[in-house]
Amino acid sequence: MFTGIINGQGKILAIEPRGHETRFTIGALYDLADIVGGESIAVNGTCLTVETFGNRRFSAYASAETLQRTTLGGLKTGDLVNLERALALGDRLGGHIVAGHVDCVARVLSVRQEGESRRIRLGFPQRFGQEVIEKGSVALDGVSLTVNDCGPDFLEINVIPETWRVTTVAAWKPGAAVNMETDVIGKYVRRMIAPHLGAQAPQSGGGEAESRVTLDFLRENGFF
Repeated sequence: MFTGIINGQGKILAIEPRGHETRFTIGALYDLADIVGGESIAVNGTCLTVETFGNRRFSAYASAETLQRTTLGGLKTGDLVNLERALALGDRLGGHIVAGHVDCVARVLSVRQEGESRRIRLGFPQRFGQEVIEKGSVALDGVSLTVNDCGPDFLEINVIPETWRVTTVAAWKPGAAVNMETDVIGKYVRRMIAPHLGAQAPQSGGGEAESRVTLDFLRENGFF
């Protein structure tokens, strides 16, 4: 479990393809103290398990599923990545709850200056649109960000100068591929109420089915 508050950046030192899988060696560009084998580190928002470690570097294995669902398969030696170690009990939860399980790859559509910040629009597969809400949270390449605006297949975020300085967001350009994880709490809520959405027969005249999710339903199921 992570928070989306990046600890620092790392550099890809070596890539060892293993058929449809890959082993990465990553060097941290900051003090990566007390690392242990088997711990989880989020690399661009993707939860990986430490295999070997030492001298501020570690190796981690990425399965075929991980490479298919994320941007890790496109990394090259020398690329910079965002790193975050797993949340420890008692730590400050400065961002939001991030699982490190990437849902999809989003694409940067535009980057524009707004004061000292940057406003960035990204597109993503429409099936994830219901899990993205205005002023909700999203993890992009592991960075916890607030959704300023959104639609069925896009979202906009505001990146403050500090985030721009300490993460790989500064390298994003239109067309760049970005790992995206929607809010884990929203996913579970959606799954719980899905059987009750549109459960009644469509209205006469071809209208959409009426939802059975009401305020009373939400109270009865512990949402208030």
